[in-house]
Amino acid sequence: MQVVVEIPDEFSRQILPAGQDPSRALLEEAALKAFCEDRVTAYELRLILGFDTRYQLDGFLKERGIDHGAYGPEDLQHDVQTMDRLRDNSPAQA
Repeated sequence: MQVVVEIPDEFSRQILPAGQDPSRALLEEAALKAFCEDRVTAYELRLILGFDTRYQLDGFLKERGIDHGAYGPEDLQHDVQTMDRLRDNSPAQA
């Protein structure tokens, strides 16, 4: 699909990054938004953006400070609580 977008000249500098192809910049923004909203998977994002490997996608996301889906401190805390609950509910070992 091809989409044509008209941006008034007086706003283009505020919206589009300097030195980057406007079409690519808008594609990246739209695809990242869809990814962060869980509308596309990491695999689909990789295909949309034309990256050959997951490593390229990871670098792209890291450059933009996006760690969507990364394992963080809250995840660790949740896992520890789950393990504690499972241990407390398991039969006593002899």
